[in-house]
Amino acid sequence: MKKIFIGIFLLGSILGFKAQYSTLNNILTRLEERKGVNQNLESVNIDNKKFVFIKDLTDHTERNFIVIKGEKATYVEIFDDKATGESTSNVFSGDVVRSRKNIISLRADLLENKKVPIPVTKTLLLTRQDGILYLIDVNNKDRWIDEESLSKAKIKAKK
Repeated sequence: MKKIFIGIFLLGSILGFKAQYSTLNNILTRLEERKGVNQNLESVNIDNKKFVFIKDLTDHTERNFIVIKGEKATYVEIFDDKATGESTSNVFSGDVVRSRKNIISLRADLLENKKVPIPVTKTLLLTRQDGILYLIDVNNKDRWIDEESLSKAKIKAKK
C-alpha cells in the first residue's frame, strides 16, 4: 500500500515539474537576458549607433552619449546645473574595440582634439532586453540605452 502511495506521489511530482518547466525556463531566460549571459549578439551591427545615459542628481543632471562609428568613438558629457540653468560639456574622442563575447572597450584619449594625460575608459557589455539594445557598464552597472530604441519607446508611449 505504501509503495502505491509513493509511486502516485512521485508520478504526480514529475507531472507537476514538467508543467512548471516551461514557466521556469521562461524565468531563467529572462534572468539571463537581464545579466547579459548567453546572448549571441555577434551579428548585431553597432556601427553608427548612439547610446544614451541620463543621471538625475539633486543639484545637476548628467547626460552622457557614446557614438560609435566603426573603430572610432565619441564620448560626450553634458552637465546641466539646476540652480543656474547653465550647461557645460566635454567632448572626448578615441577608439573602440569589440570582442566576440559582447564586450565593448572604449578609450577616449582626446578632449576636444587635445591629448589628455589620463584617458576616459569604459568597459561595456552589449545586451538586448525586450528587443532594446543596452550597453551595461561592467564597473558600476550603469545602463546605456540605444537612442533608436529610446525614440521608438517614446513614440509607442504617445500612441
